Amino acid sequence: METADALSATFAALADPTRRAILARLARGETSVGELAKPFAISPPAITKHLKVLERAGLITRSRERQWRPARLEAGPLREVSDWVATYRRHWEERLDRLDDYLNTLQREAKDHDGKK
Repeated sequence: METADALSATFAALADPTRRAILARLARGETSVGELAKPFAISPPAITKHLKVLERAGLITRSRERQWRPARLEAGPLREVSDWVATYRRHWEERLDRLDDYLNTLQREAKDHDGKK
């Protein structure tokens, strides 16, 4: 999957609060669909649909161990989101640094002006 498409799939998967909550739970370790469904007022098939979206986005993997199908977090796509956001973070930090410099200049000028009165 191309980076832009992978990023779109990741953002689409993260757009739903239930899927974000599932990822937060999986960040603590792998678990079953039944365990993932417990805190939600939705059916196990609905949880399975959310897991399929997360799986297609590459955010989780699921395996089969006898009767147990654990899901586990795959953090790689989240790193790609973080890298993408970091570009904009740097942009805003630079802008805020310039604003801070400007405000400091205004404060110095105001202090100098008050001292001359």
